[in-house]
Amino acid sequence: MKQEIKGISSAFVILIVSLLSAQAQKLPSGAPTQQRSLPVGQPPTVLDAGARLNPMKIAQLKWYLSNSSTEFPVGNQPYGLCFDGANIWSANFGDNTVSKIQANDGMVLGTFTVGNEPFGVTFDGGNVWVSNLAAGTVTKLRASDGASMGTFTVGYGPGWMTFDGTNIWVPGSKGTVTKLRASDGKNLGTFTISSNLGAIASAFDGQSIWVTDGTSAVVKVRASDGVVLGTFPVGNGPIGIAFDGTNMWVANRDDGTVSELRASDGKLLGTFTAPDGPYGVSFDGTYIWLSGDLFTQVLRPKDGTLIEQWKINTTTGIAFDGAHVWIADTNNNRLLKF
Repeated sequence: MKQEIKGISSAFVILIVSLLSAQAQKLPSGAPTQQRSLPVGQPPTVLDAGARLNPMKIAQLKWYLSNSSTEFPVGNQPYGLCFDGANIWSANFGDNTVSKIQANDGMVLGTFTVGNEPFGVTFDGGNVWVSNLAAGTVTKLRASDGASMGTFTVGYGPGWMTFDGTNIWVPGSKGTVTKLRASDGKNLGTFTISSNLGAIASAFDGQSIWVTDGTSAVVKVRASDGVVLGTFPVGNGPIGIAFDGTNMWVANRDDGTVSELRASDGKLLGTFTAPDGPYGVSFDGTYIWLSGDLFTQVLRPKDGTLIEQWKINTTTGIAFDGAHVWIADTNNNRLLKF
C-alpha cells in the first residue's frame, strides 16, 4: 500500500509540473499580487521557472513570481541576513541585536544582544557569526539557542562575511580581509587586498574568496593563504556579491548596475541595468535577486534579463531558504518573505 501511495504522489507531482509548464502564459486571474507597484512597461506576473525544480513552491501553490510577500517584524534596522537550514537570522544594526526567525512561519524564536552596530551574519553549519561594525569585532552565536561562543577582534569596520567550509572571512573597511578559524575564532591572518577603503561584502566560489572593495572593483583571494589572485573592475560602489555556481554577481549601488564575472578568471560577462541603488544579491537556484534603495528585482542569470521588479524602498540584506527569498526592509524594521 505504501508503495502504491508513493507512486500516486509522484505521478501527481509530475502531472502538476506538466500543467504548470503548459499554462505558463495562463496564470489564474486570482493569483495574489498584493501591493505590487510596477513601473510602466515592466513585465507582468510570470511563471516561476524554479517551480519546476522546487516541489515546496508547487505544494504552496506559489508557482508565479509576484510581490505576494509576507511581513515579519524584527529589531531596529535589519541589515545582513543568513539561513541556518531552518531559521533566518537578522542583524539588527539599530539596536545591537540579532533576531532568529523560524523560516516556515516567521515566528521569532529569540533576540540576542551582540556588539555595537551588527551588520552581517553568516552560518558555519553550527554557529552564526555576526560582524559588529562599530566595535571592530565579530560575535559567534550557537545557532541552536543563541548562546555567545565568543567575541573576536578583527579590526575596523567588519562587513558581510563568508564561510569557506572551515574558516570565516571578514572584509574590513580599510581594504583588508581577516581569516578566522570557525572552530575557535583564532585569527589566521589579516590580508590587505585593496588600497581603497571600503571592503564590504564577500562570497565563496568553492575555491576562492571574492570581496567587494566598495569603490569600483572586486578582489579574488586564494582561500588557502590569502594571496590576491586578481582585481577586477565592476561598476561604482559595489556592495553585495553572490555566486551562482559558475559566475559571480555584484550589485553596483552607485551607478545602478549589476556585474556578472566568470569565477574562473574574473572576465566581465555582462553589466546589466538595476536602477536606483542595488544593494544585496542572492541566487535561488534559478534567478538572481537584488535588494536596493528603491526596487527589489529578479534577473535571469543567462542573459541578465529583468524578469520582475517591485518598488520597495530601502531593502538591504537578502537570503534564500530553499523555497523563499527573504529581504531586510531596513527602515520599516521588518523582513519580507517572497
